[in-house]
Amino acid sequence: TQYSFKEVFGTLVVQKELFDVVAKPLVEDLIRGKNGLLFTYGVTGSGKTHTMTGSPGDGGLLPRCLDMIFNSIGPFQAKRFVFKLDDKNGVDVQCEVDALLERQKRDAMPVPKTPSGKRQIDPEFADMINVQDHCKVEEVDEDNVYSVFVSYIEIYNNYIYDLLEEAPFDPIKPKWNNCNTPVRNGDFIPPQSKILREDQNHNMYVTGCTEVEVKSTEEAFEVFWRGQKKRRIANTQLNRESSRSHSVFIIKLAQAPLDADGDNVLQEKEQITLSQLSLVDLAGSERTNRTKAEGNRLREAGNINQSLMTLRTCIEVLRENQMYGTNKMVPYRDSKLTHLFKNYFDGEGKVRMIVCVNPKAEDYEESLQVMRFAEMTQEVEVARPVDRPLCGLTPGRRFRNQAFREELSRKLEMRGGPINGETEEQSVSEMFLQNLPPLPSCELLDINDDQTLPKLIEVLEKRHKLRQMLSEEFAKNVLAFKTMLQDFDSSVVSKENYIQGKLSEKEKTIAGQKMELERLEKKIKTLEYKIEILEKTATIYEEDKRNLQQELESQSQKLQRQASDKRRLEARLQGMVAETTMKWEKECERRVAAKQLEMQNKLWVKDEKLKQLKAIVTEPKNEKPERPSRERDREKPVQRSVSPTPVPNAPPVRLRHRRSRSAGERWVDHKPPSNLPTETVMQPHVPHAITVAAASEKALAKCDKYMLTHQELASDGEIETKLIKGDVFKTRGGGQAVQFTEIETLKQESPTGRKRRSSPSNPDPPKDAADPEWTDVETRCSVAVEMRAGSALGPGYQHHAQPK
Repeated sequence: TQYSFKEVFGTLVVQKELFDVVAKPLVEDLIRGKNGLLFTYGVTGSGKTHTMTGSPGDGGLLPRCLDMIFNSIGPFQAKRFVFKLDDKNGVDVQCEVDALLERQKRDAMPVPKTPSGKRQIDPEFADMINVQDHCKVEEVDEDNVYSVFVSYIEIYNNYIYDLLEEAPFDPIKPKWNNCNTPVRNGDFIPPQSKILREDQNHNMYVTGCTEVEVKSTEEAFEVFWRGQKKRRIANTQLNRESSRSHSVFIIKLAQAPLDADGDNVLQEKEQITLSQLSLVDLAGSERTNRTKAEGNRLREAGNINQSLMTLRTCIEVLRENQMYGTNKMVPYRDSKLTHLFKNYFDGEGKVRMIVCVNPKAEDYEESLQVMRFAEMTQEVEVARPVDRPLCGLTPGRRFRNQAFREELSRKLEMRGGPINGETEEQSVSEMFLQNLPPLPSCELLDINDDQTLPKLIEVLEKRHKLRQMLSEEFAKNVLAFKTMLQDFDSSVVSKENYIQGKLSEKEKTIAGQKMELERLEKKIKTLEYKIEILEKTATIYEEDKRNLQQELESQSQKLQRQASDKRRLEARLQGMVAETTMKWEKECERRVAAKQLEMQNKLWVKDEKLKQLKAIVTEPKNEKPERPSRERDREKPVQRSVSPTPVPNAPPVRLRHRRSRSAGERWVDHKPPSNLPTETVMQPHVPHAITVAAASEKALAKCDKYMLTHQELASDGEIETKLIKGDVFKTRGGGQAVQFTEIETLKQESPTGRKRRSSPSNPDPPKDAADPEWTDVETRCSVAVEMRAGSALGPGYQHHAQPK
């Protein structure tokens, strides 16, 4: 199985390489005012938390993102509380005075202060944030001021909790009923969860969530570490520290331009840009039959799998809407995880997903499902938002103001003290008064004094003449200055006219270029639209091709299965035919042999009867007919009946060791329930016998001898009892075999009702009738009867043993 991804990292990849490829573009977009979402996805124990947080000496994606942000905006950060977040996912800007009052007010409050960058770093995470790369964004707007706010939440059992709350995180408080008594059954109040709301820009946010303003990487990571200690983890059979919740670390960056002087923040809320980067550590999907979870762990695993399934469903619906042009409703509200990041999936930011795969063989099937879902998410495309317009102020005003201040301070240092316009004007007036003739004494001591007044008049006239000369010179200078100003104005006007002409030419050129750009943009849009249509068509064709290939494969597999089933059925039928043929051949042979035996017995009986009839007919009438003795008949050569053909491959009967007669022999006395009592004086008596109504393997296994009591009706109407005896042997198949040895006949006759055989009134029996009086003992004693293990049949049903 193969899956395609934009980038694949090996097991030896370092955190820096992963950060440069995956997270660095998201940080650059954050500083440019765009949103971003980065989350890790995979089965439990695959390394998602390690990828996000890192390890001592090798920080993960989160500390590297923080370090890059503060390296980029470090010299351009605003003071604390210049930016102030409101409760509706917005941000306000305050002047320096309000921010100073806010800082003094917060310092006076007894609440714990936010971490300071000058404090000593906690050694528990000092190695994680000790990043020596000094990575930063190259193009940062130097005329803006920035502030960073962080928050940390977790989604546990589909509830949102704030990990930065100063109150006890998980208070154990029993519920109280109306009687002011605790509720029974150990029921406790869960921690207070947060509510999701939608702001005026249709973005989702968590109400009442703690958002801390930070000024350094150490300060931000200390806030993260404080919340990380409150995150819910548990020990399972697959992971010693398994995350039982989805954690979301949100970094908000507020930025606003400086005013025209480059000194203070522009007090316009419309010019504030608020962007955020969400770093999500998803809990791993797990199977309860592997983790052996019970109780709370089982409920947590169910909620985790349900939220991940909702995420997968949302992605599939988005993909279907884009590929087939449908307008199905995406089920964002089925899970708090998808509801929180709804605006990202709708196009309000860039989304990146890191798929963590565990190479263990036990996780093979789950890893395949994870990679299949991750490959499908690449086909989802979201619309990107348009960049916000610029504020319209002159760029570079911050550094120009800074350079002016440096130059002014340098000149003041050169002159040795502060110089302003009032001192210069005062010194010019003093110099002007010093150039005039001094006034004489105006004190009159004598009424007849005629010298003081003339001297005063003379001095005043001189001062008046000097003043007139100065005023004339000043008027000349003013006239010359006016002339110079007029000349300067005329030169400026001529230059302005020249510049206006040049500007009009440039504007015409720019207008032509803009028209060309608009034409090219329209052409680009048209081509992009055509490309999009072609891509969608190609995607549809590829999907149809994939479906047809799958259908073809399924049909070919079905045909192969049918062919294999057909071959298997043919082989089975051939075996059944061969087995049935062999069975019927054996049965026919057995029946033919049995029929031959029966016909031979009938012929032999008829021959014997004919012999006896001939002897009776030929003997003299006055002589008593002599019945041939059994010994004489036995001496006569009798034609043996043909035994049935033995079954091929039948195992020979293994003769077991017979016990000595001194130990005593046990008999199986088989008396069928259909036998009638004879009530004769002499009855067969068998010592040490087990009397049974039907022969069984259990009875035969305990005995060495077998006797069957058989009754039939003779030709004269009397009951004839036959005792068929035999030896019991153990067969190779585990059953018992009986080999008949002899037959005893017990017959009861009535003296008054007996008829002579030589009587002519007795007609000859039909030739094909079988006389039960004569028995081929020798033939019957050569046939063995086997009792199979577990068989319910009696003796005489089978002639030969079959191996199991």
